[in-house]
Amino acid sequence: MTVAAPPAARRPRAWLAGGALPLALCLVAALHLSLGASDVGFGDVLSQLAGQGNQHIQDVLVGSRLPRTLTGLVVGVALGVSGALIQGATRNPLAAPDTLGVNAGAYLAVVLVAWTGVSLGPVPSGGAAFLGGLLAMGVVLLLSSGGVLTPGRMLLAGATVAMAGTAAAEFLQILDEHATQGLFFWGNGTLMQSGLERPAVLGVTVAVVLLGVPLLVRPLDLLSLGDETAQAMGVSVPRVRGAALLVAVLLAALAVSLAGPIGFVGLIAPVMARKLAARRHALLVPVSGLLAAVIVLGADATAQIVFPPSAGYGELPVGVVTALIGGPVFVALARRVSTGDAETGAAVTVSGRRRPYGYALVLGGAVLTLALAAVLALRAGDVTVGWGQIVPSLLGTGDQLSEAVVSYRLPRILVAALAGACLAVAGVAVQAVVRNPLAEPGLIGVTAGSSAGAVLVILVIPSAPAFLLPLAAGVGGVVALGLVLLLAAGGRRAGAAGLDPTRVVLVGLGIAATTMGLVNVLVVSAQMNISAALTWMAGSTYGRDYDALSWLILPALAAVALTLAARPVDLLALGEEAPQALGLHLGRARLLVLGAAAVLASGTAAAVGAVGFVGLVAPHLARRLAGGATGRTVPLAAALGAVLVVSADALGRWLLAPTEIPVGMMTAVLGAPYLVWLLRRSPDRP
Repeated sequence: MTVAAPPAARRPRAWLAGGALPLALCLVAALHLSLGASDVGFGDVLSQLAGQGNQHIQDVLVGSRLPRTLTGLVVGVALGVSGALIQGATRNPLAAPDTLGVNAGAYLAVVLVAWTGVSLGPVPSGGAAFLGGLLAMGVVLLLSSGGVLTPGRMLLAGATVAMAGTAAAEFLQILDEHATQGLFFWGNGTLMQSGLERPAVLGVTVAVVLLGVPLLVRPLDLLSLGDETAQAMGVSVPRVRGAALLVAVLLAALAVSLAGPIGFVGLIAPVMARKLAARRHALLVPVSGLLAAVIVLGADATAQIVFPPSAGYGELPVGVVTALIGGPVFVALARRVSTGDAETGAAVTVSGRRRPYGYALVLGGAVLTLALAAVLALRAGDVTVGWGQIVPSLLGTGDQLSEAVVSYRLPRILVAALAGACLAVAGVAVQAVVRNPLAEPGLIGVTAGSSAGAVLVILVIPSAPAFLLPLAAGVGGVVALGLVLLLAAGGRRAGAAGLDPTRVVLVGLGIAATTMGLVNVLVVSAQMNISAALTWMAGSTYGRDYDALSWLILPALAAVALTLAARPVDLLALGEEAPQALGLHLGRARLLVLGAAAVLASGTAAAVGAVGFVGLVAPHLARRLAGGATGRTVPLAAALGAVLVVSADALGRWLLAPTEIPVGMMTAVLGAPYLVWLLRRSPDRP
């Protein structure tokens, strides 16, 4: 009796979900059809549906409204079903097409095809997206091999692939300055269409794919009982899991090829469906598809209501709205999911064993490499400065052109070097507290919080004095980091409680997504120059002069303080009990070190924008070369971080001169493969 009671109690809620959702979807679709720049409203839509409209209403609906609404329906259903299949196959409530990198892989494939100049129809474009998404999923499975169903490791692998794919796609699109506006909309997901052909064709394709989904529902139900149980009941686990993931990737790829990458929809819909008591996949899958369609159309309708097209505001991509909704949901789920890393440490480890090199030799080599990178950076760009002109130009005795070029490039090189050094030290500090080499400031929300603070000042106080920008960025970064630690610690004091290193990164990813959604809303609401805003958010040293160096004074002092406080920082790596036994006030030390990290990362973001991966790559290289002692790691990491940013900035100026690639995009392109390699390393490898 007690076993049968829960399904009976849930049955009315499940019936309500299955019966009310189609009606809710019809109402949301009707509302969505009534929104737009023309004067056709909700009453006109109802009149047209009742056969009492006129030619003008029909032209508006067929020409622009219906394609957009149909796109939302197709994309929503595809993403919802895809998310339900992925979560069922992996038994991971945080798994979705976007969190596992499928959307990013499909997005990169579509951009790559467009960049080559090949014009594909709707179905071939979907096929290219499918190959990209399939490749991304394959990389995720490869990176998480040995524990494919471990939530922490799999999600970290998905985040890595997503960042790499997005960075590569943005790199290709920024090659054409005219594509910047399209980058903002397409990269965040948009339902805008030029006609009915694409949504209709891809809608039929999605419907055909959905015909095979019922064959998977019962095996997925059995798979939820565990691999061994499912195998004992006659389920071929590898075959079912592979088929479910294959169909999920195909559905997500079709959605991306139609509307771009729209995040978190495939995550939210299955979670909501389970809350409505849709436990079995026979009900969970269709309910997830309907809920996802409601979410997509509702989010796009909200964007049009908040920023009416007739009011002259820019278009707010629907993916921005779903990020604002999905980011908090992701954080809430990340707080509850079991990563298995709270006691054993991070899902990825980094050796701290010293190499047989003299520290002075290694540090000296890093400094010499930095000097060489700076000299090459002085030469690189649309105007080449000869080797023999560098020293005379620095001394003021060169020719006029060379002196002008060097005087322009020198301050931005100095800013890049100091910014790279500060970001690297910030990475050392964060990783020391969190005990996770993936806890780079950009991955745990600090950089996004800094961006939000800086953009807010630009929006609210356009004529603000220069010092307010780094101050606001610093406050934003500190607030974001504090929020991440508070949520990751389960509401307890982050300094006093143990931190699950993987959960910190997962919560940081959710906070970063939400915060960047807010930044995009601010950009649109202020009618800011989207090209300039994107360049700043991608990280850039363009136009930086000696005044920008003053913004980095406080971060530089924080780096010096961390070096002087090497012993307490070293003790943090010992866990919970050992540092306290040695007399360290653990909570206070953690908060001070993290506060210094926030100052370092946010001050740098104020100076050069959002530059990622430096705080991950440089500390890891420094530990491999000099060991884990903070007194040795910080100076070497600072030098290596400076080399990385100066080199990336020079490469971005030289590669497509006179077009400049933002330095943050270059560090992402260089750092993402390194992160892939770091994830792929086995834990017992030095």
